[in-house]
Amino acid sequence: MGTAYKHVMSVTVRDQPGVLVRIAGLFARRGFNIESLSVAQSELPGISRTTFVVTGDDETIEQVEKQLQKLIDVIKVVDHSSADYVDRELMLIKVAITSTEDRMEIRQIAQDFRARIVDVHSDALMFEVTGGSKKIDAFIEQMKEYGILELMRTGQVALTRSALDPQVKANAAVERAA
Repeated sequence: MGTAYKHVMSVTVRDQPGVLVRIAGLFARRGFNIESLSVAQSELPGISRTTFVVTGDDETIEQVEKQLQKLIDVIKVVDHSSADYVDRELMLIKVAITSTEDRMEIRQIAQDFRARIVDVHSDALMFEVTGGSKKIDAFIEQMKEYGILELMRTGQVALTRSALDPQVKANAAVERAA
């Protein structure tokens, strides 16, 4: 068995009841823990895109890809980890405010991270932070000393970087035909 790496995978599916359960079941049977999961409508009506982050060796991930392709309602599977891709994550985080100085420091840190204030209360500030997972992790680390009251992360979403990539163009043609 090879070395385990983090893989960011997108699965494009027909938007039907039970599809996510079948996909998640396949990962579970292989013993993968899904580190993050995001599901939403794609650019095409009736088509959804699910992004998973899992850790596994390349050989096992390749087998999972092949098994996913065989599932009914699966249109396309992409392991973004093997190509150039752009990924983002969204987080809402509520941070405790105990003094005027804390409020000013927290606002400055948030500005440095380009975090947006989405709610203000006398004893807490809530921020929206968007970016790569490392940026999100770093913001959380900075806020720990002030007291994180709550946080919620969406999990990563990803797209292959270039539409000029022949594989992406071929997949787009398949999706249009579906």
